[in-house]
Amino acid sequence: MSASPPFIDRRANSHGMIDELINVRAQMLSLYGELAAQHPFENDESVSELLEQFCQSLIDYTADSHFRLYRFIDERKERRHAVIEIADQVYPKIVSTTQTILDFNDKYDIAEHQDLIAVLESDLSKLGENLADRIELEDEVIKVMRAN
Repeated sequence: MSASPPFIDRRANSHGMIDELINVRAQMLSLYGELAAQHPFENDESVSELLEQFCQSLIDYTADSHFRLYRFIDERKERRHAVIEIADQVYPKIVSTTQTILDFNDKYDIAEHQDLIAVLESDLSKLGENLADRIELEDEVIKVMRAN
């Protein structure tokens, strides 16, 4: 029995990492939807707990996307020319979305949210727009990675 060529193993590994990222992203978006559905927001324990879960999921997704999609690009170890080309176009934009995610997390990943409930709707809306842009850019990279 012969072993698979290295590029086939790398490709299968790459596709598996993409699938995992999509799962983590879907979980984060599900929590985003649950949180947004709590509008109008009240200072209660259920909103606070859901907000904390969402913040953790948001950070997990952000870290996961870096590890699963961008690590090889960032470290200049990606060898597929088409992936490098698309990454050069979209990666700086994706990086800029990361700061918005981190800012949201820093603001809301705290024990007490009472003072912030009044601006949560606006902040969630801005974050949602940011996530939509990021996901669109990620999907461009994913499409090329799956094709090559």
